[in-house]
Amino acid sequence: MEQGNEIDFYDRVKKMIVKVVRLKIPPESIKNTQPLFGAGGVGLDSLDALELVVALEKEFGARIPDADVGRKVLVSVETIVKFIEDNNSGKSPQ
Repeated sequence: MEQGNEIDFYDRVKKMIVKVVRLKIPPESIKNTQPLFGAGGVGLDSLDALELVVALEKEFGARIPDADVGRKVLVSVETIVKFIEDNNSGKSPQ
């Protein structure tokens, strides 16, 4: 993936997170490596995680099969982007 597309892709994921869980912060304020859950994080909870799993499959075709995978993927924007890239076999997500 080209550098420019990668930045756009991070932005798309951030915008999706803000929209899906109705955060009251601008997407650009979320750092790529910032935790989404827990102390020092964005402040998401378990209901937000369920909404994100559904949105990731709908928006990017990235299926999270179980809670163990979800705990590894839904750590930060960076881990979500990596998961989507890995599961698209190198294809650029729409």
